[in-house]
Amino acid sequence: MTRIALTGTPGTGKTTVSELVAERTGVDVVHLNDAIREADLFEERDVERDSLVADLDAVEAWLDEHEDRVADESDADTLVESHLSHLLDADQVIVLRCRPDVLKPRLRERGESEASVAENAESEALDVILAEAVERHGEGDVWEIDTTDRTPDAVADDVVAAMEGEVEPRVGIVDFIDYL
Repeated sequence: MTRIALTGTPGTGKTTVSELVAERTGVDVVHLNDAIREADLFEERDVERDSLVADLDAVEAWLDEHEDRVADESDADTLVESHLSHLLDADQVIVLRCRPDVLKPRLRERGESEASVAENAESEALDVILAEAVERHGEGDVWEIDTTDRTPDAVADDVVAAMEGEVEPRVGIVDFIDYL
């Protein structure tokens, strides 16, 4: 059983793409943010950001237990979808990217505050999640996929190709620094 982290800045398309990948491959999708909230896998609430601060040790233990339960029923791989999934143990990490000027309206449509929109756009421009993923997992286990101006189906095709080893790991192919 393989654990794949599908990560990226909020608004890059992780949830939508994860569902398409599940339909195509039968992978078990864990929407990690839901699990953190529903299983109380957090240390505190960040009132300023209106978010939960995940307890990553508790999340890792919960995920191990979840995978053990799923393994009893099938041999499906696990796709962990979240902007935090790259901070966990994983066999592969797929980082979805989106140009900040395209990302900002998506986040506004979801009701994010202007402070959150600005913080996430800057994070995306600075490759924060990609850099964290490479630091933790190494370049040989990370795939970077640009979702800007692409359909969810096309992105899902790329994710499946990465999962199935049809494309080599790739990082540093997206550059949004001009946004800053």
